[in-house]
Amino acid sequence: MEQIIKAIAHCHAQGVIHRDIKAENIMINDQGQVKLLDFGLSKNSKVCKDREICGTPYYMAPEMILGDPYDTKVDVWSLGVMLYYTVSGHLPFNQRTQKELFA
Repeated sequence: MEQIIKAIAHCHAQGVIHRDIKAENIMINDQGQVKLLDFGLSKNSKVCKDREICGTPYYMAPEMILGDPYDTKVDVWSLGVMLYYTVSGHLPFNQRTQKELFA
């Protein structure tokens, strides 16, 4: 988890919001180093003033779901969801559809 936090902190220091932090986007190489993957939805935090909803619904921060302006904190929310999943073996939200999840 420490390596993941450092990777996210590095992204944020470079002005990058990942916007899709989830277990599926974390890999470990042969040397045991954690790699953060899939920057296809990432955005420059300095110019991210839009209200674009993107990412994996179960990991999305409330402000993103609501269409409010957001910043690097959405990655911290997603990291918390991922940590919960890692520790418990299931996601903190169990709604079956996106409509139920966003309600």
